[in-house]
Amino acid sequence: MSIPRLRALGALLLASAACAAAPVPAPVRADALTQAEAAARSKRIANVAYLLDFTLSGQDTFSGTSTLQFDLSDARSPITVDLDKASITALTVNGVARAPQYNKAYITIAARDLKAGRNSITVSYQRAHSTNGEGLHRMVDPVDGKVYTYSHFEPAAASQMFALFDQPDLKATYQLKVTAPADWQVVSTKRESAIEERGATRRWTFPATRQLSAYNFSMHAGPYKVWEDNSGPYPMRLFARQSVAAQVSPADWFKYTKQGLAYFDNYFGVPYQFEKYDQLMVPDFLYGAMENAAAVTFAEDGFLYKAAMTGAQRESLAEVILHEMAHQWFGDLVTMKWWNGLWLNESFASFMAAMASAESTEFTGAWQTFYSEGKQEAYVQDQSPATHPIEVPVVSSANAFDNIDAITYSKGASTLKQLRHLLGEEVFRKGVHNYLVKYQYKNAQLDDFIGSLGDAAGRDLKPWTRQWLYKAGVNTLAAEYRCSAGKVASFTLRQGATAALPTLREQRVQVATFVLEDGKLTPGATVPVTYSGAATTVPALVGSACPDLVYPNYQDWGYVKVKLDKRSFATIGSHLGAIDEPLLRAMMWQSLWDGVRDGELPLESFIQTALTYAPLEKNYNLLGDVLGKVAGAKHYIDVMHAPPRYAQKTIAALEEMAWSGVSASKGNANFTHRWMNAYLNAATTPQALVRLVSVLNGDTVLEGVPLDQDLRWKIIEALSRAGYGGSAALLAAEQARDNSDAGQAAALRATVIRPDPAVKQQWLDTIMDLKTTLPFSRVRTAMENLYPPEQRALSEMSAAQRLRQLPALDKAAGPVYMRAWAATLIPKDCTPASVERLAKAGRQLKGLSEGTMRALRDQHENEQRCLAVRKAMKFPQQ
Repeated sequence: MSIPRLRALGALLLASAACAAAPVPAPVRADALTQAEAAARSKRIANVAYLLDFTLSGQDTFSGTSTLQFDLSDARSPITVDLDKASITALTVNGVARAPQYNKAYITIAARDLKAGRNSITVSYQRAHSTNGEGLHRMVDPVDGKVYTYSHFEPAAASQMFALFDQPDLKATYQLKVTAPADWQVVSTKRESAIEERGATRRWTFPATRQLSAYNFSMHAGPYKVWEDNSGPYPMRLFARQSVAAQVSPADWFKYTKQGLAYFDNYFGVPYQFEKYDQLMVPDFLYGAMENAAAVTFAEDGFLYKAAMTGAQRESLAEVILHEMAHQWFGDLVTMKWWNGLWLNESFASFMAAMASAESTEFTGAWQTFYSEGKQEAYVQDQSPATHPIEVPVVSSANAFDNIDAITYSKGASTLKQLRHLLGEEVFRKGVHNYLVKYQYKNAQLDDFIGSLGDAAGRDLKPWTRQWLYKAGVNTLAAEYRCSAGKVASFTLRQGATAALPTLREQRVQVATFVLEDGKLTPGATVPVTYSGAATTVPALVGSACPDLVYPNYQDWGYVKVKLDKRSFATIGSHLGAIDEPLLRAMMWQSLWDGVRDGELPLESFIQTALTYAPLEKNYNLLGDVLGKVAGAKHYIDVMHAPPRYAQKTIAALEEMAWSGVSASKGNANFTHRWMNAYLNAATTPQALVRLVSVLNGDTVLEGVPLDQDLRWKIIEALSRAGYGGSAALLAAEQARDNSDAGQAAALRATVIRPDPAVKQQWLDTIMDLKTTLPFSRVRTAMENLYPPEQRALSEMSAAQRLRQLPALDKAAGPVYMRAWAATLIPKDCTPASVERLAKAGRQLKGLSEGTMRALRDQHENEQRCLAVRKAMKFPQQ
């Protein structure tokens, strides 16, 4: 599964939290399966096969029949079958009709109806389609009225579509039949073996799959547009709604898919196992994508373009395709035993996606993108007192996604990357190959994976595992050196840790030195070093030229926060443009931004550096990273109660820099899109708003920035956010122009973001109404846009209400809803009073779920950090 990739501003906003003590997990929800219950059930049940039959009409309900066939070790006690909120019409157990004992979450099968050996249970039922992105989701396209459905089951939502044992370690085969409208496509793990024409409907038959965990199986149906490519060893298809088909670039999809399949076949030494490769763009999706075996789903709003894709957009597409593709081996073929192993699935997919992008596509700088995006999110979260180890217990299926975050994805991927350097590339690959061969079509645990790598390396990796996977926190690494007569006389690496998280770790890095010559930083020496403990000497650097810059994690082998020495920090402050390598420049920009976040570098110093050097950046990926940090700087100005005169002057300068960047890009889409997005983010002055209206009306034409529907909506959203006087009329006109699903979502964003107290209260009431008929995708959009940073005063108007209602809301709503709510609507105001308010909430609000409590601590941490940044600016305290 791929979560939406967060840029630097996202990492700032979602930084992790501030209470050192780990919370006690909340009571398990009634419809959740505990790990203990799952283990007990899997001890008794084996050799599961499902026969599934669905009738789809396009209406808001569907009917199904599920037959479960399985071996039972004993019949001494009942078993449970998972089925969520269905209306059961018939239940047969081993050929005998039974009245269902059903609590809307699971069916209890009495012991007297079971037998040791082979059993069969058949459940016929009806159920409403889901509208929250789980189970069998249904969406009506507002453009043409066509109905689309797709399934999403992770972590334990298959029971929202059919009756089963919904846990990852009861792998099963799935044999599927579907009756659907005649103009629909039906897609599943296997290609259909027969389609029977029945007038207004068609009957689809699919052969049995190989052994899969329930969350890896899927079924999708609707009048999808289909593209095919059979030029490779595996047939490929791509699906999208008919109304958005013109916004899809099938050639790019098939190109990266074919490159990835060839790369992974070769790297893993185990050929792709699922015969065909289907990919579907679907609406209202909860996440970035999902690795259903041979039928991968993608959130369409991240991959639809009304103009030609930029390089950054193509790289994002390739990365997500390759992430989900890696899961076909690591997650689908070999699957975790329980949800505590989810991190390994996601970490490995993130690691492999970056490596495959760099080695099999044109995006050779993929590791730089990984460093600037995912890895920085991990560093931010891992420096907070509420961070967690990579491997953590998961009490129940309801807690499975408590740790879907930058630690699970990006820190885990970074850890695998440095382990590969520690063991050696070929040893690491051999261990992965052996793991996949040994556990294919089975379930495995962390010890199985580490054992395979350790066997390949001929070393015991248990100490490494304890350091990296069972202990939280990020270490610091600093170079300590002394020069004499222009040469290095001594050189030591110093590893640090916090008192709360004191673990020191072993890893392999490269130490690189650079010397200023004629205004350029030229390479000095580069030395690989395996370090551990508090101090590691580096004798290989003794005698080399005394450096002006030392970077002890050159080319980003290690997972560690670098603390530059004073000489190096001074060098980059005045010679940032003298660094030729894009990745090294990215690391220097990150060191400056770390200085801001740590309260060591005044924000205005960073902004001045950005105003000087950002317009000179010629690497469009790095430009995106730098402009993301500029957006983070503007965020701090918006929330920290900066003096109005300073704020206006600074934001005007950022506006002008961005607008000049648009003009200077001269139609190069890779750069003009970056700069235009930066301008839209900064645009708040009257001059900027008038300029945006001019662009919207076509009076100002931007070279290389087509005035397509996406840009029109972005401009209207920016005008609405700033409270521009004519924004309501412009919004109404644009709604009449574009009634597509994407247009409706954009109109909602522009409406909710308007700085109007009545609008805020109206939408807050809608969000807090768990019985609203709005699809969850719309509710989530409202959450994300209700209180932008510059509208903190409007946020404060309902802050007490939101905190007061939080415990009841957390208890009543499910984890999908609360993950979105807690990430967006916990109050924050960058004041000592706000810090104390969140600390008090953390102490007094009892019984909150683990995910919500963690988000509360996250915002407390963010507020403390905001105050530190503000203090470094020396603004008057309020």
